[in-house]
Amino acid sequence: MTAQGDDDAVLAGFDELVLGPTGRPQTNFPKPKKLSGHGPARIIALCNQKGGVGKTTSTINLGAALAEYGRKVLAVDFDPQGALSAGLGVPTHDVPTIYDLLLGTVKNPAEAIVGTNFENLHVIPANIDLSAAEVHLINEVARETILARVLARVSDKYDVILVDCQPSLGLLTVNALTAAHGVLIPLECEYFALRGVALLVETIDKVKDRLNPALELDGILPTMYDARTLHSREVLERVVETFGPKVYETVIGRTVKFPDASVAGAPITTFAPDHQAADAYRQLARELIFRGEAA
Repeated sequence: MTAQGDDDAVLAGFDELVLGPTGRPQTNFPKPKKLSGHGPARIIALCNQKGGVGKTTSTINLGAALAEYGRKVLAVDFDPQGALSAGLGVPTHDVPTIYDLLLGTVKNPAEAIVGTNFENLHVIPANIDLSAAEVHLINEVARETILARVLARVSDKYDVILVDCQPSLGLLTVNALTAAHGVLIPLECEYFALRGVALLVETIDKVKDRLNPALELDGILPTMYDARTLHSREVLERVVETFGPKVYETVIGRTVKFPDASVAGAPITTFAPDHQAADAYRQLARELIFRGEAA
């Protein structure tokens, strides 16, 4: 083949290369195989001390997508606002909650687990009572490990446990990090959200060093991405430059379908199953399984 022919072949190869929003070649993650059994669960904390970055939305929709692929998922509402519970249509009053399990007023975690209208997806709800937990637990021995002890009792029944953390780096979040095998950081594609990631990574490193040596930063999930704005594109580029392969290929775009689904008390995969946002969370589920971060 001539030199010109070689060049044409190389260029043809580049034509077939599809770049994703992160600027890297887009991987076609395969549909996961069915599991022959369930458990023990891998525990993933969805954590970011900044509010409004998509933690609860990602917990609901990632959990629903994993459940669609036959994974048994337990979503733990660990935020006193109770948005995860509300977003899945789960009652939060006059029922056992994660607060009762932390304080020991309910001993058996199975009593607090609530089924949903979505197959393979269960929830431990939370309500405003959880805001008092840090005060009540401050004098407890090994207070940072209470959630880990609670989840250890139900871990064998699930493939994935997702913990939706509150937007702070207090005792509840430290409990979640101590219980988790991995951390998924939803990161809004916005400058102020980017600034706080360094502090969160520092906290993760401290918990790993002092309390949970098995803890890993699984990845950073870009959320609320709008390809039409230069700001979104620049922030995403900066995140990829800083964290490299830790940034998931999947990027969650901004859409009004998410609040609509929350009002309906359903994940986007059920509320608008053919929407590109539903496809994005299914891709994220496949990516986690492909990377070995979920069963």
